[in-house]
Amino acid sequence: MTVRTFSGPSSSFHATVIVPGDKSLSHRGLILAAMARGASRLRGLGAGSDLAATISCLTRFGISVDGDRVESGGIGSWGEPGRLECANSGTTMRLLAGAASGRPFVTVLDGDASLRRRPMRRLVDPLAALGAHLEVTGDGTAPITVRGGTLHGAAVTIGIASAQVRSAVALAALQAAERAVIDSPPGFRDHTERWLAALGLGAWQSATAFAIDPGAVPPLDLEVPGDTSSAAFLWAAAGLGGSEVTTPGVSLNPGRTGLLAVLAGMGATVAATETGQVLGDPVGTVTVRGPVRHGMQVDGPLAVRSLDELPLVGLLGAIAEGETVVSGAGELRGKETDRITSTVALVRALGGDAEESADGFRVMGSGLRPGKFEAAGDHRLAMAAAVAATVAGTVEVVGIEAAAVSWPDFADTLERSWSSR
Repeated sequence: MTVRTFSGPSSSFHATVIVPGDKSLSHRGLILAAMARGASRLRGLGAGSDLAATISCLTRFGISVDGDRVESGGIGSWGEPGRLECANSGTTMRLLAGAASGRPFVTVLDGDASLRRRPMRRLVDPLAALGAHLEVTGDGTAPITVRGGTLHGAAVTIGIASAQVRSAVALAALQAAERAVIDSPPGFRDHTERWLAALGLGAWQSATAFAIDPGAVPPLDLEVPGDTSSAAFLWAAAGLGGSEVTTPGVSLNPGRTGLLAVLAGMGATVAATETGQVLGDPVGTVTVRGPVRHGMQVDGPLAVRSLDELPLVGLLGAIAEGETVVSGAGELRGKETDRITSTVALVRALGGDAEESADGFRVMGSGLRPGKFEAAGDHRLAMAAAVAATVAGTVEVVGIEAAAVSWPDFADTLERSWSSR
């Protein structure tokens, strides 16, 4: 494992940073382009090993991906891929399970040891409602065996606010014989629904129910917005350090901006300005000026909207006045690590006061000090530990290479931001 020591800035900083292309949208764009007949252009695709996994899997179906150009004969031309290796990418695995459900062959989706621990049974019943046949292990984990075939329309109710499950069902439903309707609790990222509506392949029936109209996906030609989840680490650095960070051209999908609501609720200054849209999905510029001042309660839909960023909320809570309590975030236990336990461990490793609960954690604002943290292969915890050096001083991150899953140049970008004036 690679060890990197981060020494935080000696004073406040003012940085403007262009973040990599959005990972969630890059996955969806690649798979939809692979389902389309003809050539698609996806400029500004995200970087990292998760997207490399999706590209590798698509080539096994017979799709050509060359830089920002994707060429396909359409979903009907996909060939039998055999066993696909999804590495550490849960998005790759779940979305391709849906897409492969309508193909007349068997597809096996597997991954590394970390991915094999993550929950996959949640896909089985929603896709079965469309006539798909999926098999997972007795523990409800990968490998997933998809026995594809003819699909039909249905009303599909998903018990959790999961964008990945909703998207998997939507990708399968595009290949069904009749219209399907997906519904779930609120709080999910609705990228897929917005894009399908813009492409004329679906429409909202209510605030949470979306109807998918089967049909051919047209080729795509778009610019992928900046990654909100990557920008979040820089926003948190501003919130921790009493500094200012601006990130132009990032996705402003309401399901992605929970951390901005948390930062504002904790007393930081937040400005988000929409500058355009990509297939009905808002894009804009965000400026965050810290510091955060007081703790807050993060639960319900806000916890869902900020799920991937909750480790950062733990750090913010450690320097804010009073108590910060996160609840309703049990999904964190099924990530690359148990992120409830890992977040508490990170705060404690840096001298903070934190304790976990069944579905969240509590942090007292007692400050952060220099320390050392083992990321255990979790890219978001590795990146969060580096960000903590903004106020902790010196933080030694063991396993910083995990950041390459989503942002290979993150460490250098963070340190350049600290030196901006």
